[in-house]
Amino acid sequence: MSGEITHTGIVKKLSEKGLIVSIINESACASCHAKGACTAADMKDKEVEIHHFDGEYSVGQHVSIIGKTEQGFKALFWGYLLPFLLVLTILIVSTSIGLSEGISGLSAIAVLVPYYLFLYLFRNKMKKSFEFEIKPL
Repeated sequence: MSGEITHTGIVKKLSEKGLIVSIINESACASCHAKGACTAADMKDKEVEIHHFDGEYSVGQHVSIIGKTEQGFKALFWGYLLPFLLVLTILIVSTSIGLSEGISGLSAIAVLVPYYLFLYLFRNKMKKSFEFEIKPL
């Protein structure tokens, strides 16, 4: 399965290292006419760093950000699936060796601290594997 995820955005900052593009991530109901009366409406402004690009871009220019779906699956794995499996494994192992439910639960949650610390320490290395393309609109 090879596909692309595309978002539109605005170039926010230019530097020697690359571009910072601001994208607005909207939920499906964010464009609804009744969103002012509903608490479900959700809009988030996110920034994406683009390190490798061709062409000239200027601040305020509207662009298209393109990422591969494999990157989305990789982010899903590192952010949700692997920590879930770690918690589940620690919970099952600790209860099977006879620890109380409270200690088992705390141990399962405590395993997330070194896991997310590991992700934080290797964030720059992981950032290199999440590259996006940019195209002018």
